[in-house]
Amino acid sequence: MPRRSQVLMEQAKRARREGRLLDAHRDFAEAVAICRRAGAPSELVRALKGLGQIERDLGRGDAAQPLYEEAVATCRRENDTLQLAHTVRHLGDIHQDGGRLDRAELCYREALALYRGHQERAPLDLANTLRPLAILEERLGKMEQAIVLWVEARDLYKAVNVQEGVAESVEHLSRLRP
Repeated sequence: MPRRSQVLMEQAKRARREGRLLDAHRDFAEAVAICRRAGAPSELVRALKGLGQIERDLGRGDAAQPLYEEAVATCRRENDTLQLAHTVRHLGDIHQDGGRLDRAELCYREALALYRGHQERAPLDLANTLRPLAILEERLGKMEQAIVLWVEARDLYKAVNVQEGVAESVEHLSRLRP
């Protein structure tokens, strides 16, 4: 990867942590341009996702969507299954936030299938995919499916000691179970 794009992405991450979203946006946008020119696909995916996250942080999901779509297409071309699963899940979040529930569901189901089919998946990534799908199922009134997803997410969050995930899962389960 071009060294300059790597430096820019690190600066952008730091700026985001510090709440300097416009600085982060500028740096990620420049990194995207460098990675495109350099023909560095895996780095381009990172830069696109970073820029897309900043757009989401700024409340501009519509601007984030094409960035994530390009990242998804790049992951598909590069045959990077785990990166594709992670990116598709985030695209699902954008669709769910935008009220495009049918498109969100397709993204989440694809991400879930990719993770389930990959031996090297991280339990946290799987839990983080189950969570928004469970939320979506609740929104769609599919409570039985939501319960199954929340139980699995809770168990995975417990296994990796993510207490916030456990607490959220338990809270949803307590509302969903009679």
